This record gives sequence, C-alpha cells and structure tokens, in this order.
Amino acid sequence: MTFDFAPSDALTASSTSLSGDAGHRTGRLLEPAEWAAAGIPLLRSPRDVVAGLHSRHHPTPSTAVVAVLDHEERVVASASFRRRATAADGWDFRNALLAHLRRVIPHDLRRRTPVRTAVLLYCREGDERWTEEDGAWMWGLRDACTLHGLRCGAYITLTRGGWQVLGEGRGGRRPNSLSRPADLGGSGTDSPSAPLRSGAPAALRRVAAR
Repeated sequence: MTFDFAPSDALTASSTSLSGDAGHRTGRLLEPAEWAAAGIPLLRSPRDVVAGLHSRHHPTPSTAVVAVLDHEERVVASASFRRRATAADGWDFRNALLAHLRRVIPHDLRRRTPVRTAVLLYCREGDERWTEEDGAWMWGLRDACTLHGLRCGAYITLTRGGWQVLGEGRGGRRPNSLSRPADLGGSGTDSPSAPLRSGAPAALRRVAAR
C-alpha cells in the first residue's frame, strides 16, 4: 500500500502564528501507515456510500460529513458542517465530530463491542494525496468513535478529481466536489424508511440529518 503526500494549506497558513503549539498538533494526527495498521473495516460498496452522502448533504470544499452505518452498511444518521478557518488540529476536529454525533444518534457505550460504524467524508481543495489536515481528521474520527461507542470506519476525501478512500486505494471520478448531487432515491445507502431530520436528543430510531 502506497501513499502520496501533499502539504496542508491550513497548516501552512497558520504556521507562523501558531508555531508555539506545533508540537501538540503534530501528536494529534495519524500518519497513513498508522491508519492502515489500525484495522479500519473496508466498505463493501464505497461508491454507494459516497454517492448517498453527496446526494444528501451537497458538500462543498471545507465541508465535513460524518455518517453512522449499520451492519448492512445503511446510513442510519448523518450530519454535515463547515470546517472553521483555523489550523488543522485533531483535537478540534474530534470535538466537532463528537458534538454532531451526539445530536443525531445515541451513543453505544454500553455495548461491549461496537455494532455501528462511523465514516467521514471531507470535501476539500487539492488532489487525492494525503495531507496533514487529513491526518488530523483521521485522529479526530478515531477518537470521536471511541468516545461515542462506535467502530471507526473509512475516511474519504472528495475533491475536484473525484473521491478517494484513504488507506484503501479505492476511488472514483464521480461524484466530485463540482458535480451536481444525484437523486437520493437512486442511492442504495439509505433504508427507504429512514426519515430526514435535523437531529434530536431522543433519536432512538434510524435517522438521517443534514
């Protein structure tokens, strides 16, 4: 398994003003080798998952979409939000992901083994090569899953060139950050009975949230 690397624009822009915290930020990201060795479960149909999330949330650059999948790889809850214009930090990303997960689905901390999986789709500029910003998102996703009782799933980037499941070498040209969302009814990622909603504290049934 091979990875290409590219500099993170977010880190470069903030390197001067935040240099004192550089050591802490460095520890809050996952290198590609660490991610590949973490045993992240493979998606059976990544194209369907990506197409479904793209249709539901219409992500544009700097938009993160976190989704929870059941054992049949259906989306049972999801939320999207814009990344703040600050330095890439896994701690901040973890807190943002955890806050949105708590809004749309109850935790599974009482279970001995996670039964649901969280995946993250991040729409950004650049190409498919791994960046330190990606590493910070990976760190944040893994930590948020642990704190919410979920299995850590795939990290997917969406760029002008298409989508890419980092660490797996799988990807495609469509959808991409410029393509128009397809009809959600044509995606196989969601259960037909799963309603759209914005999240609620007592969300005990399958939900999907913008």
